[in-house]
Amino acid sequence: MNAEVIVQDQILPAAVARHLDLQIASAQRLLDLVLRQGWAIRERDVEAVLARLSDIQVEMAARESLERERTELIRRAAVRLEVQPVEVRLPALASLAAPTEQERLVRRSAELRGLLAEVAREHGINRALMRQELTFLDHLLRISGEESAPGARRLMDVEA
Repeated sequence: MNAEVIVQDQILPAAVARHLDLQIASAQRLLDLVLRQGWAIRERDVEAVLARLSDIQVEMAARESLERERTELIRRAAVRLEVQPVEVRLPALASLAAPTEQERLVRRSAELRGLLAEVAREHGINRALMRQELTFLDHLLRISGEESAPGARRLMDVEA
């Protein structure tokens, strides 16, 4: 093995570890925002719900950048492993790292998957709560006779 390959073997796993750390930090921020949004929905605090929605959109934009970085890391790993990018999986990627780093990469990847699953679960709960609140509001509008107001019916048809 030449010196260049050895350096690449150290650089790519380090970049993947750094990337996982950034992904985990982002997922933790996103989970916090989704939990805070759920609290705001339960409290019927419309301004807080909208503020958290805005915060979530900002975090999702940041995650798009992380996704581009992830794609580039996968491309680099595919070249190093001499496979197609779609064939790059964590075990193969981790095999490029030292044994102690391999274990850390696997742990961090599992942590990220767990966080993202929790975000998805809480987001699903928030969607259900919003649907419930909109259904209740729709019911109130119907019984109050405001259903005939221009645009009111269309507003209630918007899904959370």
